[in-house]
Amino acid sequence: MRLDEKSWQDIAVDGYRGKVEFRVPMKDYTYLGIGGDAEVLTVPEDPFSLKNLLGALRKKSVPFTVIGGGTNILVRDGGIEGVVILLKSFRRMEVINESDSGVELFTEAGVTLQKLVNFCKEKGYSGLEGLSGIPGTVGGAVCGNAGSFGYEMKDAVISLAVMHGDGRLGRYKREEVGFGYRKSGITGDVIVLSANLKFGKEDAETVASRTEEFLREKRMKQPLPAKSAGCVFRNPEGLSAGRLIDEAGCKGMSMGDIEVSTVHANFFVNRGNGTASDYLGLMEKVVAITNRKSGILLEPEIRIVGRP
Repeated sequence: MRLDEKSWQDIAVDGYRGKVEFRVPMKDYTYLGIGGDAEVLTVPEDPFSLKNLLGALRKKSVPFTVIGGGTNILVRDGGIEGVVILLKSFRRMEVINESDSGVELFTEAGVTLQKLVNFCKEKGYSGLEGLSGIPGTVGGAVCGNAGSFGYEMKDAVISLAVMHGDGRLGRYKREEVGFGYRKSGITGDVIVLSANLKFGKEDAETVASRTEEFLREKRMKQPLPAKSAGCVFRNPEGLSAGRLIDEAGCKGMSMGDIEVSTVHANFFVNRGNGTASDYLGLMEKVVAITNRKSGILLEPEIRIVGRP
């Protein structure tokens, strides 16, 4: 059963505050500008509303998909079944403890990663400088263990507050999260609500200088202004996926309106009216050519969701 305004009334979500929209094009909520419709898109205003929403969906066996900033994600052309949940109303951020040597910060999942990076830059809090220029939210950055220039999100995490699909609250210490290279052990039915993060303290000008230098380097080496979802493939251990793709002769290759970036070969850009099928087709082609050239089978880093 596909959800619409009429069938939504049968779900009967009590105690919910927030936006509810129907047949929402996911291309409007992803950096790639690609994706079919979400049957229902919700933006709960607070954890209580989220808990009530999850409870109602569970009773009716309605699937849900949580999306952060829509950055490292490809939504298929058939759209997303059930309910999409955005946590962009979860934007609280505050200092919990501060000493001469460090600081502990509370950050909700919907805070944008660059707001956090810029806050740290202004205050002289060190530990996230290399993540400058990476879009998305704190929740998404934690789940994907975002990283760059040797900096990783996991290194800042003390603990996470989460909500399970049945509405139960929980807390994970960093060592319980299962962080790995560009991934974590956070499963599909566990939603990150907030993170307690730790940072060092330095002179604010020093932290700002490092942050800005990393951003300058990214602007030279990555297609930041283009419609992309960041790195398409994981770097094989000790190697660069972008270099392997480039050496295989795939830079500039295209399918439909999706192109392997001529700036960085591990970025695919949407030149205008690209589709998910074009994107996936180009991924398959690049994997095959690179494998023939290097003997290495590239694995996706991008998250792929939705119906074909």
